[in-house]
Amino acid sequence: MVDAICLEIKLKKYRLADQQVGSIYFGGGTPSVLPSASLEKIFNTLTENFSISTNAEITIEANPDDLDSKKIAELRQFPINRFSIGIQSFFNEDLVWMNRAHTAIEAESCIKRSQDAGFDNLSIDLIYGYPLLTDEKWLSNIEKTIALQTPHISAYSLTVEAKTALANAIEKGKQTGLSDEQSVAQFIILTEKLAKAEFEHYEISNYALPGKYAVHNTNYWRGVPYLGIGPSAHGFDGYNRYLNIANNAKYMALLADNKLAETVEELSGNDRFNEYIMTSLRTMWGINIQKINLDFGKNYVTRVEKEIKPYLANGQLTLDNNLIKLTQTGKLFADGIASALFAENEDYL
Repeated sequence: MVDAICLEIKLKKYRLADQQVGSIYFGGGTPSVLPSASLEKIFNTLTENFSISTNAEITIEANPDDLDSKKIAELRQFPINRFSIGIQSFFNEDLVWMNRAHTAIEAESCIKRSQDAGFDNLSIDLIYGYPLLTDEKWLSNIEKTIALQTPHISAYSLTVEAKTALANAIEKGKQTGLSDEQSVAQFIILTEKLAKAEFEHYEISNYALPGKYAVHNTNYWRGVPYLGIGPSAHGFDGYNRYLNIANNAKYMALLADNKLAETVEELSGNDRFNEYIMTSLRTMWGINIQKINLDFGKNYVTRVEKEIKPYLANGQLTLDNNLIKLTQTGKLFADGIASALFAENEDYL
């Protein structure tokens, strides 16, 4: 697999020709389980084929139970300067319910070990909106996160995917179903508590202290082109999307034959417009009407200006200096508002 990943890097280097790489993100699973020799091979291949900024943000996802002292020391040998840690909760019973391998003690201790080793640029994932999580426990999770001085937090409301064990248990009455009211209440608790701690709510699910936004994710939300490497990875060049196949064996077999394991999705003008609306609306920077006019044309501007009127009237959107932004209330309806602004068929071409 590592050989295939390195070969894919070499085959795709032309897509970033004469460009400097500002961020690298090891994710989409648990890359922290890779041995040092594998990480070294990947890093060497990256540096041989791309121009990487000296201050590039380089993130690796990790589970708390992986980040023992030995592993952290190994990762210190590489130019990795940011950890994204899947904490989820600081309560043992919740972690057991989620089938997580780590304990509450490991969740807290891995953060402290990382900081002691010099990794102070940390992001942690938290989950809310599930039956075991009372408002009191949720507040405790938030307060512990603040006390641990983690500068970035990604928080997600639990969703039930079809054909999963949780979906089956809920259907059979063995588990309590999820409550929209609980998710809304806990989202409000989160945003209010973090605002008081001077975190900026810069994307619907992401909060950061000033200057600690995730560079990689922010680029994605703002439409910056990126390469996706590995099975299931997606890439974007500003006009087309590249989708790698998910099957590991097929991915490796194609690359062994010097072929890219991807399909290309050519995005129409409407596709690109809708993606801009969806991603930009989620951020604190909002939708820029001037950018819509420049990139897509006046017809799209006319469409947006018409469709936002009811949301301006009900206080879910604001329009100021050509920027359309969600209000605090509007953040609860972000997906629905974005959908209402989408362009359909060929109406705006």
